[in-house]
Amino acid sequence: MKDTALLLLSLFFTTTLLAQNDLDAQVQQFADQEYPVLDTLYKYLHQHPELSSQEEQTSALIANELRSLGFEVQEKIGMHNLAGVLKNGEGPTLLIRTDMDALPQTEKTGVPYASTATGTNPAGETVGVMHACGHDIHMTVFIGTAQTMVEMKNQWSGTLVMVAQSAEETGFGADALFKANLYDKIPVPDYAIALHDNASLPAGTVGYRAGPFMASVDMVDITVYGEGGHGAAPHTTKDPIALSAQLINAFQTIVSREINPIDPAVVTVGSIHGGTVYNIIPDEVKLQLTLRSYSPEVRDQIVESLHRMTRSMAQLARLPEEKYPKISIRDPQTPATINDAELTNCLVTVFKETLGEEHVVETQPNMVGEDFSRFGMQDEKVPICMFWLGAVDPQKVKESEQGGAKLPSLHSPTYAPLPEPTIKTGIRAMSAAALELLGGK
Repeated sequence: MKDTALLLLSLFFTTTLLAQNDLDAQVQQFADQEYPVLDTLYKYLHQHPELSSQEEQTSALIANELRSLGFEVQEKIGMHNLAGVLKNGEGPTLLIRTDMDALPQTEKTGVPYASTATGTNPAGETVGVMHACGHDIHMTVFIGTAQTMVEMKNQWSGTLVMVAQSAEETGFGADALFKANLYDKIPVPDYAIALHDNASLPAGTVGYRAGPFMASVDMVDITVYGEGGHGAAPHTTKDPIALSAQLINAFQTIVSREINPIDPAVVTVGSIHGGTVYNIIPDEVKLQLTLRSYSPEVRDQIVESLHRMTRSMAQLARLPEEKYPKISIRDPQTPATINDAELTNCLVTVFKETLGEEHVVETQPNMVGEDFSRFGMQDEKVPICMFWLGAVDPQKVKESEQGGAKLPSLHSPTYAPLPEPTIKTGIRAMSAAALELLGGK
């Protein structure tokens, strides 16, 4: 009897694995067949980038692609955000999200399809524009996955929601989506998933992390006031440059001496502006900081420390209260991306079956930010998972690990993903995840 049970169990898993392999073979075949069209799409998107909140042409292109596949599309869900819905019988609802915006960078990759586009930044300046964070890869995988799921409609049942998001880089896009009540406009998802290209993982691989995946992000402006005067008579002034220097040094102790060492956090002063010429002590100095953490409690502790330190040092400098430093935290804050453990483990199993264990790697939490986090922070408490998509020539990764040339990072003007294996792997991974979550038959 025991032997019979073991045999049945073995047959079950063998049948399941064969079915999974068959589905992946179909996805691979379709991705290979459609790749020339997807390659053209990728290069078009790469050559026509649009800055955050300005993705008018990009969003129109994505909307048209989804409509041509049979999705019901709603546009302008706050900014240039859009959602496409495809109903395919009874079953769960899955949301797949891509971002669309590019960065104010002049491209220096040297690839034949490099961007020469320019745009206007919020200050009214003309700047170069490029997809230095790989959102063109994201969109191409997004469309390729939508095509695959339509092609394989007989293999799943449920509702697929495809969301293309504006302004991820500035943190405004997802905030606008949910201020416009996205989950009232679409079927509420049972799961929400997304990917992000990775500038250190080889193409053909994916990376995952359950729990904290990306950090919360706060942008902080601090104006340090003083009483200016002649540089030759500092004793008649209250020097905001000297006070700023003291504050910058003090801020370094927040993480090292006030935050529990097991809680990752970052306080970085990225900009200092004060004074006009060499012999005048100014009336004020402006500092810009970024704060990173994984928990609201740690984030609040850092903010409290900034207020306490700036106030205390202003008192030591004998400044009147009206000249205490002014702290302004820019809105919206980007919350930490926390991957649902159960959903992540489910996807990891699928990825290993699809790509092979050697192509699925566990990564460390990252201190960059991603507003995909908001998809899981609404009242509906949707489980979310974002995963990494390797995008670098494997040979270049190997050479870099052996002491060769350093790999360009995301946001570098020289960052150029390896398109074909990256896009095909993204489609295989995302489609496999979708088929699993929507009850692949």
